[in-house]
Order: sequence, then structure tokens, then C-alpha cells
Amino acid sequence: MKIVEKRKRKSNAKSRVEAAMNIIKGGVDLDSRLALIQQLIPIGLMAVEEVLQAEVSELAGNRYHRDENQNKRWGSNIGSVNLGGQKHSISVPRVRNQEKGQEVPLKSYRALQTDQGINDQTLAQVINGISTRKFEKAAMQIPSTFGIQKSSISRKFIQATAKKLQAFQDRDLSGHEILVIFMDGKHFAENEMIIALGVTLSGEKIILGAIESSTENHRVCRDFLVRLKDRGLQSQEKILFVIDGSKGLRKGIQTVLGKQAIIQRCQWHKRENVIAYLPKSEQSRFRRKLQKAYEQTSYGQAKQKLGAIRKELQLINESAVRSLDEGLEETLSLHRLGLFEQLGISLKTTNCIESLNSQLGGYTRRVSYWRNSNQRQRWVATALLEIEPSLRKIKGYRFLPLLKNNMEKFNQDKNQSKAA
Repeated sequence: MKIVEKRKRKSNAKSRVEAAMNIIKGGVDLDSRLALIQQLIPIGLMAVEEVLQAEVSELAGNRYHRDENQNKRWGSNIGSVNLGGQKHSISVPRVRNQEKGQEVPLKSYRALQTDQGINDQTLAQVINGISTRKFEKAAMQIPSTFGIQKSSISRKFIQATAKKLQAFQDRDLSGHEILVIFMDGKHFAENEMIIALGVTLSGEKIILGAIESSTENHRVCRDFLVRLKDRGLQSQEKILFVIDGSKGLRKGIQTVLGKQAIIQRCQWHKRENVIAYLPKSEQSRFRRKLQKAYEQTSYGQAKQKLGAIRKELQLINESAVRSLDEGLEETLSLHRLGLFEQLGISLKTTNCIESLNSQLGGYTRRVSYWRNSNQRQRWVATALLEIEPSLRKIKGYRFLPLLKNNMEKFNQDKNQSKAA
């Protein structure tokens, strides 16, 4: 049985190699073949010889074939190629022009020797947890690999992540119809990165950008939104902003977008802020009451139940009452838009961006010491770009076109309610 299984494994490995070789020997140009080889380590090592021998045949003809070609096969030398950011030792065939008495260089070998810097695969390995200190050990699992040093990977990683940061900061946003924006900050020691996560009309999540600050103050938020507008963020259409209780974020949003912005305050944060003022013996009871009030599907019912809770709180703690009153209407924006039942699961709290920040923490917690701002921003940008493709559409995204229509009538209804 062991012999049969061993033969099966060898057969499967051989079939995978043959399939890769067929692709490489297919009708594609040299550059494409080289790019493909670099993604087939260690199978790529077996394919390198195929490419080199193919060029030798083009220069010197088939082996043992006598003709008038002045280029002749001339043995081999020990050399190396660079595949996937790693050096590999190989035997390099030689071709010599007998008429000129000089070596004929192989273009494919020269291309494979080129250090193309850190590639996407190596960058992903480092950002996903193979530190530069451990990368050499990981690379040495391929026996022919040599010359990988911590300092080399660190230098290349800095260069690669700097490019990622630049691309992240300069991304054009004009091609996205952003309907909802979540904003929140994530702490990195004494600093904070404020991140904006957009939701398009079709429900896709787009990471719009990030800015570094010590706090979520309104000047930083204002400058952040101005930059997003400069990069193409629409400002003519209304946008629903989902934020926590930060006054700095709210003021910055209103300063830049004015009436075009509709604020949905996180109901979870509001609930927890209110009960924080209460005795522990009362916290569970009022948490359930507030939760039930916010779960009402209509604005009138939710407002009525919250009003009843307010009267109860007046007998217990006036500070809790003031906390409930502060920004209360903004916690009910989805109710007033008539779409709490359809979109509340996604938009009533800041859970979407907190989930993003949690994933970001999975990457950045591996950094034990932040040396400077550039390091923080490079890591954050690279990690966010790594995370973004895996983000799913929000639940209830089919109702987003209706949300867009309802937001257009929001200010008119709001003014009528105030007049009443």
C-alpha cells in the first residue's frame, strides 16, 4: 500500500509539472513566460532549464545537428536566477560564436537574474505574518535558495509598502457612487488612524482613505474629507455618515458637506453611554429597554418608547437623561428615512468599520514597536489594500437605491417635523 501511495504521489507531481511546462512552452512571448515561471516556485526551477535550453536551441540549433551556424553549444557554468524575490543556484548552458570567438549571452538568463524587488507574493507573506527575521528561514525551505537577508527584505518591504501607501492615498474615487460612509478611529499607541469606509450604490465596500491624528478632532476630519473630495468623492448627492458619538467627526462632516450629509449615530454607542451613568443593578434592565426601543421599525414608535425611558431615567440619574438627549434624533435617522427594517442591521451601528479595524489589527499587532509615522501609514495602507478584496456587500444592499431616493426628501421632512 505504501509503495502504491508513493507512486501515486510521484505521478501526481509529475502531472502537475508537465501541465506547468505545457503552459510555459505555449505560444506566449518571453516576458510572459518569465513572469509565469516566477509564480511557479519550486516548479519554476524545473522550468528555468526549459527556457534556457529553448533559447540555446534558437541560437545554436538542435543538439548534435551539423549545420553552418557559427553559434555552438559550449558546456555550462554555475549561476543563479532570481525567482519570486529569491536567488536560486542553477547550471547555466553556454553558447559561443566561433567566428567572433566570444560568448553569446542568453537574454532569458539575464532577465531571470534581474532583482525585480519585492513581489506581491513576498509582500503578502511579510504583511500576513512572516516577519523579515523569519523570512530567510522560510525561504531556505527551498534547498536551492540562498542570499536572503533580513536587511534586504526589510529594505524591499519598505520600498514596496511606500508604493502601496502612495497608491492608496492617490486612488481616484470619482468612479464610485458612494452612498454611505462609516468613519472611526483606530489607536496605534499614542496615535490614531481615522479610517473612512464607503459603501457604493450597489453595496460594495470601498476603503476611501485614512489619516493620522492624535484625536478625532474636527480640523483633522475636515481636512480628511476635503482630500477625499479632491480625489473625486461626490459632494452633490447626499451621503449617510455612520459614526459613533465623536463631536469632532460630526463637526468636520458638517463643515465640509453641510446639508449634503445625514448623520446616523451608532445606536450601540448611545445605549452604552447612557447606561454607563446608571447603577450596576439598573444597567441590564435599561439596556434591554433601550435595545427594544431602537428595534421599533417606525420613527414614531421608537421615539415614543425612548420618551418613556427618558421619564424613568429622570427619577434615577439626570446625567443619563442628558446623555440620552444628546444627539438622540441622529440615532433615529434610519427610522426617519423609513428603512430601518431593511437596512438597520448594517447601518444602525458602526459595526462595519469596527470589523474592518479588527481585521486591520490582525496585521498590525505583529509590529511591537512603531518607529515613526511613515511606518504606521505604510503598514496601515498595505494592510487595508490587502483586506479590501475580501470585504462583502452590506446586508440589505438591494434597498440602497431606495435609501438614495429617501435621503433626497430627508431635509424637507426634517424641517416640517421641526415646524410641527
